[in-house]
Amino acid sequence: MATTLEILSYVVALLVVLYYYFTAKFNFWRDRSVPGPKPIPVFGNIFWPMIGKQPLAQFLTDLYREYKNEPLIGIFVRRTPHLVVQDPDLIKDVLIKDFPKFANRGFLLHEVAEPLSPHLFSLEAKRWRPLRSQLSPVFTSGKLKGIFSLILDCAKHLENYLDTLVKKGEPIEVRELAAQYTTDVIGSCVFGIEMKSLSDEESEFRRMGREIFATHLKALLKFRMKECMGGLYNLLGYILPTDEVNKFFMKITIETLTYRKEHNVVRPDFMNILLELRNNPERVKDIKLTDKLLAAQAFVFFAAGFETSSTTITNVLYELALNEEVQKKLREEIKEFDQKTDGQWRYETIKEMTYLDKVFKETLRKYPPLAFLFREATDNYTFKSTKVSIPKGSRVWIPIFSIQRDPDIYPDPEKFDPERFSEDAVKARNPMHYLSFGDGPRNCIGARFAIYQTKIGLIKILRNYQVQVCENTPIPYELEPVAFILCPKGKLYLKIVKNEI
Repeated sequence: MATTLEILSYVVALLVVLYYYFTAKFNFWRDRSVPGPKPIPVFGNIFWPMIGKQPLAQFLTDLYREYKNEPLIGIFVRRTPHLVVQDPDLIKDVLIKDFPKFANRGFLLHEVAEPLSPHLFSLEAKRWRPLRSQLSPVFTSGKLKGIFSLILDCAKHLENYLDTLVKKGEPIEVRELAAQYTTDVIGSCVFGIEMKSLSDEESEFRRMGREIFATHLKALLKFRMKECMGGLYNLLGYILPTDEVNKFFMKITIETLTYRKEHNVVRPDFMNILLELRNNPERVKDIKLTDKLLAAQAFVFFAAGFETSSTTITNVLYELALNEEVQKKLREEIKEFDQKTDGQWRYETIKEMTYLDKVFKETLRKYPPLAFLFREATDNYTFKSTKVSIPKGSRVWIPIFSIQRDPDIYPDPEKFDPERFSEDAVKARNPMHYLSFGDGPRNCIGARFAIYQTKIGLIKILRNYQVQVCENTPIPYELEPVAFILCPKGKLYLKIVKNEI
């Protein structure tokens, strides 16, 4: 029987081993003369974000301000070194000039536990390149013109539904309203399905959308397990049944593709591109093109397409409610173009609305969809004009939220000022200081689509209605600390009143 001393010795030995495991890499940045905060075991530098008490956006902004004049900052995410790149020239190197050496985003894929994880957003460069080239055509101007009427139809449903809500005279939760609208748009333009999220509270697609971006305890624990014990998490996929979201999107995608092939259905949408790939797998060389891989692409366009745009609509309405003069000017522009087109909105009309574009871009400046961009070095790399070298596999973060709230770049950054995006102001600013859609070959493939579905939704809301703050409106704005997409914490209520213009 072990003595107390022996047990104590084992415990001490275990603690020593664990301490070494969690701290063995902590000299990584010091050895490379890269400044940064001191890490702690287990958490590295992200203790508060990891326990859900601070958004990563705020952590990076505090870091950015503390090391304002440093081009590079070394941090640790748990025990893994990450490099935060702040200098615009170095950012351009990572995203554009030296893109082949940073072509990966650095996600660990769990293809057994999550069959839909190998999508365009997270795929490694080898599979990403050929898929991106084949999927890009669906987002060209020509293709968007072809589906413009589908977006307008969904926006008309939004207008009708909003009229019903406004008549009740109660504050409206605009996050859910916007998500219902964008879910309908994605359903129509990607899947070719009328989802009826605005009229059907029990919509299956809307329920799946909520689950994808859920921030409840179960979802948080699952996310932490993927981060900390990715191998074990993936192995569980052999034992545990596929979760509801993965099962749902695999089923709906495969059924839609099969139906279209059997009935010779052709539509100018994303699903049609997937069907062409399924019928012609030789287009993507060196890739095993399975139904699961195709379903993963449909899944990510649904998830990213509805959530980022609905959050942007929410944030625009929030800022307009707080800034009445901006709202007045925007509604005047909407009235002008509504009269000019006799209410028949066209694709080209949206492009002509300069003030709407300024409002849209200023909203994304304050609230980019992601707090930071992430890349992984695909080879050893030395940053130009520095002596800093990183090995293959190193993780790089670009803190766009922090950059876009830098008072030296955007004076009085908390102020909502669309004129920051006047033609002269944009020309005077380094393009690396506005990266809400990313930049370079791996920028947001659906940016143009997101812009149009967001702007059309806003036009339909603001054409007949005014938005105002109410007693339930959160002031100041508070970020959700555990969400992947940058979004407000909890529900966001506004008062919306009918006011013909």
